Order: sequence, then C-alpha cells, then structure tokens
Amino acid sequence: MTQENAGSSNKEEAVNKLLETTGYEITTENGQRKYGPPKDSVGPPPPKGSEVFVGKIPRDALEDELVPLFEKAGKIYEMRLMMESNTANRGFAFVMYTSPEEAKKAIELLDNYEIRKGRTVGVCKSVDNCRLFVGGIPKSKTKEEILEEMRKVTDSVCKVILYSSIPDKTKNRGFAFVEYESHKAAAMARRKLLPGKIQLWGHDVAVDWAEPEPEVDEETMSKVSRFCRVIYFSLFNTVQEIAVIP
Repeated sequence: MTQENAGSSNKEEAVNKLLETTGYEITTENGQRKYGPPKDSVGPPPPKGSEVFVGKIPRDALEDELVPLFEKAGKIYEMRLMMESNTANRGFAFVMYTSPEEAKKAIELLDNYEIRKGRTVGVCKSVDNCRLFVGGIPKSKTKEEILEEMRKVTDSVCKVILYSSIPDKTKNRGFAFVEYESHKAAAMARRKLLPGKIQLWGHDVAVDWAEPEPEVDEETMSKVSRFCRVIYFSLFNTVQEIAVIP
C-alpha cells in the first residue's frame, strides 16, 4: 500500500469513527458529501440565517477534522463539503446549525481560525439565495411556458418573474428570474443549467445567481416608517431590474 493510499484509508477510518460517535450519516451526491441531518430530526429544517459558508479548507480535510471544529459553536444540523474526488475537497463547505444564533457564534469564533499550522479558514454568513437569473430566453415565451419548461428540467420551482419588453408588451426582455423552494434546490438547478450541460428551447441559456434583496436588521427597520420602507424596497427592485437590461 502506498503512503497516499494509507493516508486515505486512515482518513476514512477516522470519519467512520466519528459517525459511530455522533450517529449521523454521510451521503454523496452531485459532487458533495452531506453530513446529517441528525436521525432524530423532526419538523422543518432550521430557519433562514442558520447556515455559514466556510472557505480556505485544506483539500485533504474531511468530516473527522471539520465536524469537531465547527461543533465548538453549536449543534450541526448538516454539513455539505464540496468535493473534487473521493478524498479531495474543493476548499469550501456549508455548515448549517440548528439556529441563527449558533451560526453567528461560528462566525465570531471560527473566522480566521488556524485549523492547521499556518492555515486558517474563513467563515461568513451564507447567502440563502433561492432565485436564479436565466438569460437567453426566446422573447416570444410567456411566463406560463417558461415555468413549464423550467419544471421539466429542474425540481422545486416556485415561480417565474418575467418583465415585458418596453417597445412591445407582447414579448419578454429575453431573461427571467426563477425562484425555487430552497437555496439547495436553486443551487442544484444552477448546476444543471450551466452552458454545455443542458439546452432549453434548442440552445444554451445563461444562468447565474440573482442578486438577493438586502437584509436590514429589525432595529433599523423599526425606525423607518412604513411609507419609507415601501420606497426603499421599490427603489432597490427598480435598480436591480435596470442593472440586467441588455
């Protein structure tokens, strides 16, 4: 057995020992290793704001090293480690806790934490975006036709947001925003729709994350009148729309 194979075997043994201790399971799908959720979990998943993004992870690190570290901040509901191969990760992961408070604590405790000598990880709030921008849509297509097509090739589609062409209200502007039930569903759809993987209406489409609406804390919002809130969010949506007009 080579040194590399021995190291890989030891890693997996350490991961299996972790699973025996925690009672969690690991599943591998669509280029990621998913640790959790806990077997005794009931009801809906944790609320929005409970997930953090982790970057600069050593490429050979697995759950045996990452889970104990991130458990310092609270109970892990689920960890998704993005993989290049069975033993090499892509340098980043998403960790979902059981509450937003634990996610906030993880950022405070573990951002720039030295996971190995001279190696620190970056931890920040995960953007829980459920909306994709899809370009290259035939301008003759209606909202209903786009919704039907998107549901054929992706799962958990909630709605399609479509804007009419200014000079011709019977046509769209060649793009739409597609909203999904969850960030995970949107991420899976984005992977499917990347150019070269699948075609819609006989050609590739452009796909990327839509800009999420800005989050404003409750204290700030409490000082703003209802009228001003309407103006603020209407202005943001107008600017976002203008930004993507070809």
